[in-house]
Amino acid sequence: MLKFKRAVLPGFLLLLAMVIRPAAGADQPLVLGVFPHLTARQTIEIHHPLANALEKQLQRRVVIYSARDFKTFVARTRQGEYDILLTAPHLAWLARQDVGYRPLLKYAQPVRGLLVVKSASPFRQLDALRGRTIATADPVALAVLALQAELATHGLKRIDYRTTESGTHLNALMQVINGRADAAMLGLHPYNLLPPELRQQLRVLAETPPLSSLMYLTHPRLGDAEAQAVRKALLSFAASPEGLAFMQRGGYGGFANVEGDELRAFRPYALQAQEMLQAIR
Repeated sequence: MLKFKRAVLPGFLLLLAMVIRPAAGADQPLVLGVFPHLTARQTIEIHHPLANALEKQLQRRVVIYSARDFKTFVARTRQGEYDILLTAPHLAWLARQDVGYRPLLKYAQPVRGLLVVKSASPFRQLDALRGRTIATADPVALAVLALQAELATHGLKRIDYRTTESGTHLNALMQVINGRADAAMLGLHPYNLLPPELRQQLRVLAETPPLSSLMYLTHPRLGDAEAQAVRKALLSFAASPEGLAFMQRGGYGGFANVEGDELRAFRPYALQAQEMLQAIR
């Protein structure tokens, strides 16, 4: 199977690297698995400074992989294809339960799910979306699950509106900008990464309470010493000029520890996502 290096993947080859499975190599690089909440190009461009820093600190090649969708990503996680995992907390719960992945760190800035409409939209109240079309990223994305729960508390149940799955958060909001959907559900981090000219075309209609942010975990095949070396490398990166720029761009707020029982709060979302994934053929 073909294998592509992270640093020099323009165009079509870059996209291929996001969807093929990582192949074993003689140098056995560490595989950083990034869950597919961004486009392939965004994932590579945003995370290559971090991968570079890990390579220097760990003295071991690091390659970035993701998957074409959440179902594939969760399946590859369960198969243990990622040495270092960057994923949402509900999928982190599944990774720990199914495989034994160990949480290392999370981004300190909490995230929220955002429901956005066009800035010039007449919609001012949630009830106005009854019978309307809402674009979503992957239906098992935490932002989508949390927003659906939030809308239900305001009397807008899942049967009260139509949804159209768009794959990524960017695709979902473009459905709104292009007039193909009345609203879109997306996460705060992808929203922060939008160019200003896109953000100014949108208005936030509703948001969820704060949620734990993306988490880094290591596969149990990395022993305690290796896991701690990865943790130390991540913290060192966060304190560097490149890391500070990385954190500022994404609005991540640096790193924080994952509390012992923190993942437990995401068990309901994790089980909901698992059930939905099992229903997808």
